[in-house]
Amino acid sequence: MGIMEDIADDLAKETIAALDIVGTDELIQDVARVIGASSITTQEAFLTAARVRLSEARARQYLHKRIAEAKAGLEASAPPPGSEDDIEY
Repeated sequence: MGIMEDIADDLAKETIAALDIVGTDELIQDVARVIGASSITTQEAFLTAARVRLSEARARQYLHKRIAEAKAGLEASAPPPGSEDDIEY
């Protein structure tokens, strides 16, 4: 990665880690606004890094749940709804 992506990813990791402390998911958007005031390109890299990291965490959580269900002989639970499930036609 380039310097911009590295900085954006590091900031995304730090922001995600602070979500529980701050108590609101709006922190990501607030930080993105601050970045966007100076660099839209870096803002986009930050938001992409945050989305990738949050989606990876949700996917791992679901994977571990499915593995635990399989080991316990339980029926597999359905995956959580994705963004494509929110689209209305």
